Amino acid sequence: MKVEQGLLYLESHEWVRLEGDEAVVGISDFAQEELNDVVYVELPEVGDTFAKGDVFGTVESVKAASDVYLPLSGEVIAVNKELEDSPQLVNEDPYGKGWFVRIKVSNPEEAKTLLDADGYAKFLAEEAKKGGH
Repeated sequence: MKVEQGLLYLESHEWVRLEGDEAVVGISDFAQEELNDVVYVELPEVGDTFAKGDVFGTVESVKAASDVYLPLSGEVIAVNKELEDSPQLVNEDPYGKGWFVRIKVSNPEEAKTLLDADGYAKFLAEEAKKGGH
C-alpha cells in the first residue's frame, strides 16, 4: 500500500493535491485496495459546488459501493471523464490517472485540518492495530 508524499488526506481515505487555488481529488491506494475491482465511478457535474466533507460522488466495486467525500470546499471545474469508460484507472493509478475531480478551492484554510502523508500513514497503522481495516 502506497501513501503518496506531498498530498493531504481525509480519514475517509480521499486525497487532495493543492495546485495554487485549485486542487485535484481522488481516493487513496488504501481505499482502492479495500474496494477491490472498481467497476463504476459516479462523479458530479462541472459547476457543482460542495462544502468540505460533502459527498460528491460514489465508487462502486465488485465488493461494495462507497460515498466519496470532498476534502475541501469548492466548485468542481473538471471531472475525470476517462473514469466513465475506464473505472479500473482508480485501481491501477489512484494518485495519477485515477483522479476524480479538480476543484477551485473556496476556503484554503481548510487544508490545515487535513492529514499529511505521515499523519495518514500513522492513522492507517493505528486503524490496523484496532482491527478497523
